[in-house]
Amino acid sequence: MTAAPPIPTPDFDLIRSVVRAGSGIVLEDGKGYLVQARLDALARRLGLGATAELVAELRRAGPRDQLRGQVVEAMTTNETSFFRDIHPFDALRTVVLPDLIARRAKEKALRIWCGAASTGQEPYTLALVLKEHFATQLAGWDVRLTATDLSAEVLDRARAGRFTQLEVNRGLPVGLLVKYFTRDGSEWVLADAVRRTVEYRPLNLVEAWPAMPPPDLVMMRNVLIYFDLPTKQKILAGVRRVMRPDGYLFLGGSETTMNIDPQFARQEVGRSVCYRQAAAATPPPKR
Repeated sequence: MTAAPPIPTPDFDLIRSVVRAGSGIVLEDGKGYLVQARLDALARRLGLGATAELVAELRRAGPRDQLRGQVVEAMTTNETSFFRDIHPFDALRTVVLPDLIARRAKEKALRIWCGAASTGQEPYTLALVLKEHFATQLAGWDVRLTATDLSAEVLDRARAGRFTQLEVNRGLPVGLLVKYFTRDGSEWVLADAVRRTVEYRPLNLVEAWPAMPPPDLVMMRNVLIYFDLPTKQKILAGVRRVMRPDGYLFLGGSETTMNIDPQFARQEVGRSVCYRQAAAATPPPKR
């Protein structure tokens, strides 16, 4: 079967401007085939004959039109998995969370924010780490785990806590699957006791952020790579404003604050790396 040609340049430029305005994501040259494939799928869901018809509708849409939001959601990347890259979660379990629990012992409150949470594997991984390794220490604490994403569709999927066999095969240990998930047909459903510990909220990182309790830990992994430098600077500045002064920030393995935001300092933790505001960037005690 012959692949469809890439989207025409004028249409690509329109999509690129819509996506950048709506999400801050930069679609680089050479992404025409990706755009075509995703818009073909969206056009079919909307009952439109082809991508060209969808683009024509988009040209007539106003800046707040629902179609623009659907196009932005279609072009966001929702790649995620349980215990993704593993080493950050080892660092959280062995060093970072014990340090935060010690620091917050008088308050008995812990706040965690997962930005760009996609379909929920990362926040649920954190919830499982807390339940498996810190249930005793955090008994009686006010622990809040907030997960955000700009896509309403993926947030709905995350709230449901339902995952395919392929999704649970990617990174989730068998022991945790058996302990916390129930088989339902072709899917696995996360136990309500874990699912309820995560609050999912819509949030677009390039728009005004709603008020939130200052997080002690921010997971902003594998999302900055999609933005240009000014947008990265804006997002990191926003993280500094909301995060506790002695809090921790985790980025993706190919992301960094270096040469972007000098007020963050890089800190190695085991085989992983995190970032802290420069004044707080002293090594946490080893556990």
